[in-house]
Amino acid sequence: MTHPSRRPLMSGNWKMHLTHLDAIQVVQKLVFRVGKDDFEKVDVSVHPPFTALRSIQTLIDSDDLPLALGAQNCHDEDKGAFTGEVSASMLAKLSCRYVIVGHSERRQLFGESSDFVNRKVRAVLAANMTPILCVGETLEQREAGGADGADDVVCAQLVERHAKVSESAVESRVV
Repeated sequence: MTHPSRRPLMSGNWKMHLTHLDAIQVVQKLVFRVGKDDFEKVDVSVHPPFTALRSIQTLIDSDDLPLALGAQNCHDEDKGAFTGEVSASMLAKLSCRYVIVGHSERRQLFGESSDFVNRKVRAVLAANMTPILCVGETLEQREAGGADGADDVVCAQLVERHAKVSESAVESRVV
């Protein structure tokens, strides 16, 4: 389904790079290099490490920068004894508009299942943010083709990760 009101979104996931001071410089350079005309055509979001979120949020707000702030991940629970985790509601209080969920590294290195990613999607939506849903197959699945091939794997991930999510919420998310 095509949504004429939706604009392209360019997002930068910084992974585990840059201190909060380095992140400020990168954002300032990005805004200078992208330019006003570009910002009128596309939405741009930056996804720095958690340690830089507040610094970047302050910079975006104080300089009225045409950027959206996003987070790289969140936990599915709103609060609890989850050392080192960050909830979607915490991110919403930092004015994050987007949260990346289901990244291949999280699936492969931390064993995140489609059910867990689905719970994260619902947590992000409950906090009135937009999930950026990562989908994809492993190299082995791509090479296998057939029932375990890339198309089937990605379609299954989309279905599993949108369980118990309203149709309107599915239409608003980013894949």
